[in-house]
Amino acid sequence: MTASGPVEVWRGGVNTWEIDMMGHLNVRFYVARAMEGLVGAAAALGMAGAFKAHAAATLIVREHHIRFLREARPGAGLHMTVGVVSMDETEAVLLQTLVHSSTGEAAATFLTRVVHAVPADGRPFPWPERAHEAAARLKVEVPSEAGPRGISGEPFVPAAGLARADALGLPCAGRGAILPQDCDVFGRMSAEGFLGRISDGMGGFMAPMRDAMNAALEGKRIGGAAIEYRLVYLAWPRAGDGVELRSGWSGADGKVQRHNHWLLDPVTGQAWGTSEAASVSLDLDARKLATAPPEVLAEMQTWLTPGMSL
Repeated sequence: MTASGPVEVWRGGVNTWEIDMMGHLNVRFYVARAMEGLVGAAAALGMAGAFKAHAAATLIVREHHIRFLREARPGAGLHMTVGVVSMDETEAVLLQTLVHSSTGEAAATFLTRVVHAVPADGRPFPWPERAHEAAARLKVEVPSEAGPRGISGEPFVPAAGLARADALGLPCAGRGAILPQDCDVFGRMSAEGFLGRISDGMGGFMAPMRDAMNAALEGKRIGGAAIEYRLVYLAWPRAGDGVELRSGWSGADGKVQRHNHWLLDPVTGQAWGTSEAASVSLDLDARKLATAPPEVLAEMQTWLTPGMSL
């Protein structure tokens, strides 16, 4: 079969109620669009109906590696394409690209690792032949702007857990519970809820740095923006489960800050998921990167947690 490349799976825009305090699309809504696009991706693989309540097979996300490339501000028109990077017996890596429709420039890219699974218990089972045939038609290469840059995409052994968080002295950045409206059609917490919980905790977690930057760069309004995220979903909480977010700094230079966020089960101490992020300070008026002065960078070094990882 002749390869045809990526196909469009979503089209829409940026709503004002999706904007965060930095004036651009909140990170959770990037993932929400990726998950909506995954419905179209499943259909393109011959699995229309994979996200209906009584589906016999679905796609469960194991990992997102996201590059945030250009801001998406209120009213921006966007669309998403998907292609298949690789497929084995039960898993696949998809390239989802969120595009500014007016310019054709990428707003964000997602390397999304999915497993073909039984909806009820998440048990993997082999793709049907039609999915392999469709994947061959959707085959794409990963462009440089979409591949991992400052955050590794290599396999790892998760370190996240409540006991480890306590041992490292990681502060609690968020705490709460999963509500029915937080869950997908199969009863699992939605993927955008994971990054949403991290986003909700970032105001407090990043406040010392923002305060230091605003004091040092007097007259400027300094905020921040994520530029890369690796999100690894280890288990899926359901309505009624508790969640606790523990966060720590893992690196900083004058331009880029690195931090890890662990979403944990406060009852069992096990990890629902783990993530690594890279972010920058942003001059909110000029909409340009703000570099940390030496005195702020020196203060950042005191916030690093040795041993902080995924």
